[in-house]
Amino acid sequence: SGPWMCYPGQAFQVPALPGCRPVLKLQCNGSKVPEAVLRDCCQQLADISEWCRCGALYSMLDSMYKEHGVQEGQAGTGAFPHCRREVVKLTAASITAVCKLPIVVDASGDGADVCKDVAAYPDA
Repeated sequence: SGPWMCYPGQAFQVPALPGCRPVLKLQCNGSKVPEAVLRDCCQQLADISEWCRCGALYSMLDSMYKEHGVQEGQAGTGAFPHCRREVVKLTAASITAVCKLPIVVDASGDGADVCKDVAAYPDA
């Protein structure tokens, strides 16, 4: 396994993590996430290679914004009406840490807790 497995257009397609979408929405709006919901999200993320987990979270965030037609520069609309964009990004980026799942952040094999590429998601 390695990072080449995760790039879009490759045979390996990253799922949009349907189980993590409610976690992101609930956390972002300040609600408590039920244990079963968090467990579903963590299980879906655990099924993805540690090389690809951040990419999967990035894809989930991207698809959630696109589904709600959020345009660049718009804040507080669409999927996260009560949440600042920075909070959405940081919340998504920290799901791996909440689930206590390792990730690989670069080709050297270095690991981390938080997905930096998700936290740096452009305002799209």
